[in-house]
Amino acid sequence: MKVKTILVSQPEPKVENSPYFELQQKHKVKIDFRPFIHVEGVNAKEIRLQKIDLNHYTAIILTSKNAVDHFFRVADEMRFKVPEGLKYFCQSEAIAFYLQKYVVYRKRKIYVGPKDFADLSPLIKKYKDEKFLLPASDQLNADAPMTLNALKVDWTPAVFYRTVMSDLSDLADVYYDVLAFFSPTGIKSLFMNFPDFEQNNTRIAVFGSTTQKEALDHGLRVDILAPTPATPSMTMALEKYIAEVNKGK
Repeated sequence: MKVKTILVSQPEPKVENSPYFELQQKHKVKIDFRPFIHVEGVNAKEIRLQKIDLNHYTAIILTSKNAVDHFFRVADEMRFKVPEGLKYFCQSEAIAFYLQKYVVYRKRKIYVGPKDFADLSPLIKKYKDEKFLLPASDQLNADAPMTLNALKVDWTPAVFYRTVMSDLSDLADVYYDVLAFFSPTGIKSLFMNFPDFEQNNTRIAVFGSTTQKEALDHGLRVDILAPTPATPSMTMALEKYIAEVNKGK
């Protein structure tokens, strides 16, 4: 069956040259964006109940833009003046660049990893005497605790924000040819909102092995998978599939 409509379970891209828009124009398909999950901040009172005192830490480990936003939000709520000498360990260049929203880059001690959390190991090991705080979500990736425990550094995890399933009740009577998912929580959100969801002719696209597993565990048929050597991104996987099924259009 040909693909005419796609629902991407993420916010709409803010850049004009997004591959999704190019895909839409090239193949004349309709692509809608709707986050199936969203982030809610944990308030300062709850942070204190986790026995977190921001004065206690000399270094912050930041694994996402959300972590950056919510660390500074909590600091503001607690009326904590972030010291200039605080060290920032950022998992990627994108996160380090985003940090400039809150601090003057040239005046801060910022250390950047190439991509994966484990890539931060040499940097953290170099400063192993610091007291590290890891502000994260309630769904912390297992890589972080494993890496930090292996390094035997003084670190504390703290839940600064939560991943929450969005209300999708307005989509009850809306049909799409393809649903694209990027996390196991997105799949869970689908079934929380629509417990009786039946796939039928709907194609399911997933990004990552954990998302694929969640889809399969819910009895879904996965038709489009990324990343693969041939299709390292979701848009490339979608384009390859559409080009094949929409032949002769």
